[in-house]
Amino acid sequence: MPNSEDNAPKAPRKSRLVGIGLITLFFFATFIGLGAWQIERLSWKLDLIARVDARVHAPAVSVPDEGGWKAVNAANDEYRHVIASGRFLNDRSALVYASTERGPGFWVLTPLQLDSGAILYVNRGWVPTDRKDASSRPEADLTGPVQVTGLMRITEPGGTFLRSNDPADGRWYSRDVIAMGEKAGLSRVAPFFIDADDTPNPGGLPVGGLTIVRFPNSHLSYALTWFAMAALSLVGGAILIRAERRR
Repeated sequence: MPNSEDNAPKAPRKSRLVGIGLITLFFFATFIGLGAWQIERLSWKLDLIARVDARVHAPAVSVPDEGGWKAVNAANDEYRHVIASGRFLNDRSALVYASTERGPGFWVLTPLQLDSGAILYVNRGWVPTDRKDASSRPEADLTGPVQVTGLMRITEPGGTFLRSNDPADGRWYSRDVIAMGEKAGLSRVAPFFIDADDTPNPGGLPVGGLTIVRFPNSHLSYALTWFAMAALSLVGGAILIRAERRR
């Protein structure tokens, strides 16, 4: 009859093997799940890129009238190619800090008063820091009826991650057109604005058409990384189990 003491080490050894196996399966399942999630994100991102690309290159359509503003949202309308007509309120323009391929400077956000009396801000483009003062580019202050073509963008409230807008001092780090309208004493302001296209402005400034339509898409590499981690977790678990069995 075998001595009970001979079986004593087997129980804890078996428990360790089971524990290693469960931990290995946990990490394997977790990494597989993360990889599958990234595949889903990849599909979503590719669909988003395709939809936005179609909007950007579609013929320009009229901006929604005031009654349809509440239905405008980033998912369905961001970067839509649009056209609007009205008169610029040049004296109520706002300058927004900008960093572009042309260097640092400012976006010139000018209210466009539509025929209905409502206000739609237009990002007329970029000006360098030394030309931020409107008096240095008077020819750009268009008067009379104008027609603007560009891409629809959704208002950017609050500021950036590092800096908040300061409406009281007129310091803008994001294109928060609702706050700009309040600061300028305007009402019926659209919750979106237009990034003007590259149609030259008199005098060459502001420079329009600098909208960057780019969506980072690293989901496939992330997915492959997680799947590789899943495979490594199985390899690592197998090595540990083999070492434990040898003991």
